[in-house]
Amino acid sequence: MFHRSERLLLRPPWAEDWENVLGGIADEGVVRNLARAPWPYSADDARDFVSLPIADLYPRFLITRADSGALVGCIGIDPHDGDTEMGYWIARQHWGQGYATEAGRAVLQIASTLGHRRIVASHYLDNPASGRVLEKLGFQRTGRVVDRHSCGRGEAAPTAEFVLDLEEAEEEAARRAA
Repeated sequence: MFHRSERLLLRPPWAEDWENVLGGIADEGVVRNLARAPWPYSADDARDFVSLPIADLYPRFLITRADSGALVGCIGIDPHDGDTEMGYWIARQHWGQGYATEAGRAVLQIASTLGHRRIVASHYLDNPASGRVLEKLGFQRTGRVVDRHSCGRGEAAPTAEFVLDLEEAEEEAARRAA
């Protein structure tokens, strides 16, 4: 599955992408904000990541710049505790440029098309920029703060939980457009 937004092309990872993935994620400042990526992140980790199968209802994408093909990060949805969870990472050199929000909008459109009605997300409390991205995407804070293990940190850390009802978000967008 592919998706083109204003500046980005979201596409599945391919085996030959492992070096670009490694170059983008092998940064402790990126990995420490992820639940499943280990630190240090190795070439074998990148090769394993790009070879993972992708489920039809739970796509995972490389975020690339449409004009150059440069890797910006990764985004996707996964099953998580009976819900559908969105997660992403952006390579440090692309922080603060709106790519996470743009890619997030695209993935939420895809999730809705696939029939998902509720998406959850979270961010580690010491990464408030990710919380701002989620709020821009329409996610609502649940008020819950829970410890979640981070492989990159090697321990659990507190996360703020968010939820987005896609049907309500679509209705709100239609009201604003009318």
